Amino acid sequence: MSTFNYYQPTEIRFGCGRIREIGEVVSRYGKRCLLVTVPNQGFISAVLEKIKNHLQAAGVEVAHFEGVVANPTTQVISAGAELAREFKADVVLGVGGGSSMDTAKAVAVEAAHPGTAWDYLFFKDSQPTERTLPVIAVTTTSGTGSQVTQVAVVTNTGLKTKSAIYHSHIFPKVCIVDPELVLSSPAHLTASTGFDVFCHAFESFLHINKSPYIDLMALEAISLVSRFLPQAVRDGTDLDAREKMAWADTLAGLCITNAGVTLPHGIGMTIGGQCPQVMHGEALAVVYPEFTRFTFPSAQEKFAAVGAIFNPALAALPVEKAAAQACEEIDNFLKTIDLWLSLEGLGVTRADIIEIADHSRVLPDYKNNPRIASREEILAILNASFTR
Repeated sequence: MSTFNYYQPTEIRFGCGRIREIGEVVSRYGKRCLLVTVPNQGFISAVLEKIKNHLQAAGVEVAHFEGVVANPTTQVISAGAELAREFKADVVLGVGGGSSMDTAKAVAVEAAHPGTAWDYLFFKDSQPTERTLPVIAVTTTSGTGSQVTQVAVVTNTGLKTKSAIYHSHIFPKVCIVDPELVLSSPAHLTASTGFDVFCHAFESFLHINKSPYIDLMALEAISLVSRFLPQAVRDGTDLDAREKMAWADTLAGLCITNAGVTLPHGIGMTIGGQCPQVMHGEALAVVYPEFTRFTFPSAQEKFAAVGAIFNPALAALPVEKAAAQACEEIDNFLKTIDLWLSLEGLGVTRADIIEIADHSRVLPDYKNNPRIASREEILAILNASFTR
């Protein structure tokens, strides 16, 4: 067994009804809270009303920034940071999916530092300091794991690219994972975010620097997703399925915190940067059939193990056959949750594909894959994913 480290400073409060604790949680870190969310409409309105009431009861003043968009941009983050400074916020509360939580983290950095959040990306000389405002996270989807990670994904529309802040100072101090908050999530959002859970767990399991601890959490998360995501998509009111997916999401987030993702995420992030209309889970789903076939010969035992989770009969096959069949099982799973997609269907053009291939290796994720892809091999994956 190789040596490894594991670090997770976020306090996790998991379970139905835990949102009632939000006032007590936030007030431990500040009394002037910037609440960061998508626009206050639709299924999230009732959640936000409840949260504001709890904060008010705890004596916390609130300024509400509701400008979050999918694939949050540098402009959105700067607007949130400006409000945080004007309000003199001393704590930031992100409520929603990955976009809201990532925006909250990036706002917490920009509001307390010179320049913009883009100046503090993982590869730059300037990094977030202890001045970063404390972040509290409440997740209303089961997908990104952002509630337990040190990552904030940022989109620069001018450069048509995505990158990330990656630093221990943006770990949420506390996260609340209340499955009841996910009950109203629409079916397609449930499928897209839920497949991201699978990808986090699977890619952490494949990661060349993963550990035995990651293996335990990743395989459990994959097992939960395989059993309960189809049910959550079919019936969003199934609280048991929602609870299991919320736990799988948290496990997978803990995986990527200490291992990471691989080739599909580098490609998927670039797709989202080039074509922001594409949801992150969609960007992953569209390239996964080609990714699995590209990778499985270099990780046969791992693919075989995951394939047997979806179809226990594969455990009786030779490893090389089970690994190949695992690709079919993942295809079938995508079809079951209605994520059998094409790039063309997502509005990605042939010209976009060239740009995506050119930039998919900017992020280092591809280096973690069992088989490292060249630019030409990534282009081949994208071309094969264009139509289905």
